Amino acid sequence: MTARPPIRFRGRSFLAMVLAPVPPVDQWLAELDALKQRAPAFFAVRAIILDVTGLSFDRSDLLDLCAELNKRSITILGIEGIGPTSLGPGFPPPLVGGKPIDDFSAPEPGAEAPAAPSAAQAPAQAASMPAPPRPRSFVLDAPVRSGQVIQHLDGDVTVMGSVASGAEVIAGGSIHIYGALRGRAIAGAVGDSNARILARKFEPELIAIDGLYKTADDLGGTGRGQAVQARLDGDAIVVSALD
Repeated sequence: MTARPPIRFRGRSFLAMVLAPVPPVDQWLAELDALKQRAPAFFAVRAIILDVTGLSFDRSDLLDLCAELNKRSITILGIEGIGPTSLGPGFPPPLVGGKPIDDFSAPEPGAEAPAAPSAAQAPAQAASMPAPPRPRSFVLDAPVRSGQVIQHLDGDVTVMGSVASGAEVIAGGSIHIYGALRGRAIAGAVGDSNARILARKFEPELIAIDGLYKTADDLGGTGRGQAVQARLDGDAIVVSALD
C-alpha cells in the first residue's frame, strides 16, 4: 500500500473589509443599498467581516442581519465582536485576535486583478535570509483600464496616466493621479488617516481615505473636472482645489 503524504497546513492572510452596522440597522441597510446602487462593484468578490462590537444583538437579530446582507449578495466570512456561544449552525464563524495588516506580507507592488484585492501572505523566509525591504511607493507609467485593480499597501501609488471608470486604485498611503480620475481611489487602506488623494482631473466614481468614503453622488459637483486634493478633516473627507 502506497503511503499517503501527510496533511499539510498552510497559513495565509487576506485583506478583508469590515462592515460595522450602526443602529438603527434598517437605516444602515438603506444607506448600504444606496452605496451599492451608486457603486455596484464596490463589494464584488471582497472578503467581508461583520463587526457587531457594542451592539445589543441576540441570535435572531444577527441571523436576520446576515440574511439581509445575503440578499444583497454580500457574503460574510466571519463575525467579530460576539462570543462564540451566541452563534451556531447557519452562522459564519466567530473571529477573535485580528491583527493589523502591517503584520502580514503584502502582494507584489502594482499587482493587477480583474476582481477586488487580496493580500496573500508570502512564505516565511529562513532566519538566515531576511526578506529585502519593500519600496514605499509604486509608480505606474500606464493608464489603469476599466476592470483593473492596482493595489500597493506599503506606501503611495502614483499613476502617470488616467484611471478609467470601473477601475480601482488602492494604496496604503496616498494616491497621485496625473491624468483623470474616473474610477475608484482608496487611500490609507491600512489605517493611514494622513493619506491624501490628488488628481489632475477629478471625476471619480468613489473615493475613500482610511475607511471613510464618498461616492460621486455624495461629492456632487465638488471639484469636478478640476485639479484637486482630498484629505481627512476629522471624520469628514474634504476636497479642495490645487493651486
